[in-house]
Amino acid sequence: MKFCSIHHGDTCEGAIIHNSHVITFAEINKLTEAGLPLGLLDVIRLSNNPVPNVTSKLPLDLDVGKNMSDIRICAPFLEPPKILGIGLNYRDHAADLGAQLPSEPASFMKPRTTIVGPNDPIILPSPIISKRVTAEAELGIVIGKRCRNIREEDAKSVIFGYVPIIDMTAEDILQRNPRFLTRAKSFDTFLSFGPLILTPDEIDDLADLTVRTICNSRVIRTNQVRNMTFSPDYLIAFHSRVMTFESGDIICTGTPGATVITPGDVVQCQIDGFPVLSNPVVQGE
Repeated sequence: MKFCSIHHGDTCEGAIIHNSHVITFAEINKLTEAGLPLGLLDVIRLSNNPVPNVTSKLPLDLDVGKNMSDIRICAPFLEPPKILGIGLNYRDHAADLGAQLPSEPASFMKPRTTIVGPNDPIILPSPIISKRVTAEAELGIVIGKRCRNIREEDAKSVIFGYVPIIDMTAEDILQRNPRFLTRAKSFDTFLSFGPLILTPDEIDDLADLTVRTICNSRVIRTNQVRNMTFSPDYLIAFHSRVMTFESGDIICTGTPGATVITPGDVVQCQIDGFPVLSNPVVQGE
């Protein structure tokens, strides 16, 4: 299935894509009396995702909802329990930076206050604080079930879906000292994700997906998921031995390459089978 959230007044409502139309959970409730929560994160938190069973009862020729071009899509949700990032996870990216390939996943955390959605501005810090910010496209994983000590072969059972992500770094801060990583990654608007979350059944072969970092319509770097040092399933299993994953946790699986961004740029994450995630870049105060 394909999930998203759309702006509705001052709030965002969870929705699905059905016959190329966006149908909110509220509309589904009117049609089926399903009693779904209205927020996407609340649906993800349900012990078993009821939406496929509910929507299977909708007629194939159902003509409700709106076209994607007629709505404003927001971030799927704004309050994930955790955001976990992975550094240098593509072998080629590590080589580009002249960095030693990590023997274990190089992970870090980001605060949820970094989140913005599709077409929202990425706001650069004041030049007094940082003069060099980079953006990088990534495949994201949304955890669907609370879990701990998951085996790699069972990792897919706890995945709600996959999502495009753009992750930002104040690179000059990081270069001063690697211990400054959290600060370099944590500015407001330094994580965009959306427009859609695709459940695993929507993807034929995850390893075949190509991830592209794009800036001003120019492809900066591209690579396939199969070329990750640590696969998405391995990342889940490895970190589940460290922390309890909760429904709605986001794992950013690493980038094929980053690009320096400046005011006026438009940065994009393009992944096969997903709508493009795009954000303009503006200068903050």
